[in-house]
Amino acid sequence: MKQAEKINSKAVSITIDDDFIGQRLDNFLFNKLKNVPKTRIYKMLRKGEVRVNKKRVSQNYRLQASDQIRIPPYWYTHKVLSNAPSQSSISSLESRVLYEDDGMIILNKPAKMAVHGGSGINFGVIETMRAARPELKTLELVHRLDRDTSGCLLLAKKRSRLRMLHELLRAGTINKRYLVLVKGKWVDGKKNVALPLIKNQLSSGERIVKVNSEGKEALTSFVAKKVYQDASLLEATIHTGRTHQIRVHAATIGFPVAGDEKYGDKKFNQLLKQYGLHRLFLHAESLSFTLPDGKKIAINAKLDHELELVLQKLHL
Repeated sequence: MKQAEKINSKAVSITIDDDFIGQRLDNFLFNKLKNVPKTRIYKMLRKGEVRVNKKRVSQNYRLQASDQIRIPPYWYTHKVLSNAPSQSSISSLESRVLYEDDGMIILNKPAKMAVHGGSGINFGVIETMRAARPELKTLELVHRLDRDTSGCLLLAKKRSRLRMLHELLRAGTINKRYLVLVKGKWVDGKKNVALPLIKNQLSSGERIVKVNSEGKEALTSFVAKKVYQDASLLEATIHTGRTHQIRVHAATIGFPVAGDEKYGDKKFNQLLKQYGLHRLFLHAESLSFTLPDGKKIAINAKLDHELELVLQKLHL
């Protein structure tokens, strides 16, 4: 449950440090004034109520070191959560941290946990980790995983590290590999699937992704790890980061993902439920990349026990 209360804020002055250099002013304000409607923030900017070094600037102004930002008095409606992440939830997620340094955290996200709150979900990974680490004022997701997908998830502790990792993502130098169980016997070696994807929203509000020539470029590489009687365990490497990319590409080439209620095969899913599969069999197994200072990061997340048991029950 959420309760709302109206809060009046006093004018504040902020000095920009290195973590925010290069960020657009409007994006900086969205982050700082999370409970203020974007329309109100844009109005502040248009009317010159927000000043940078005592001057009016445009919303797309890029912040510089030591800039003085003055934010005028404003009011906002604060949604007060009547509950918070439980200590058990915090401890459980903390136990899944695989790697941590002064700039980032990599954890093994559990399946059925969203990466962030919204759409009726109070708390996701990022809200829970912020509750676990209240001293980290700028903790942010670097990328996302679907709610039903488990495995390696990268978080940045600092704005400077977030920008760096986003640059690596745009350059395609962060290698992301997944383990995925699919219907059917895989007979190919390595197979590259280059099919453009487009997102649609149904009248019910459900989001669905389809192969469409007008969609965005998407490339997935598949290779078999183990082939069973009626299924195959594949390693999937994504070269682009489109929504539901692996699931749609796999289904389109005739190998739907096990446990996929949206794009999968109902009879196959029912069969695997008898083997104890009650989730999507898609796991972000590893992340690897090299930081600008030359430090190499290579992290692996083990399959959850539930998925291991399913594999043990499959017939060769």
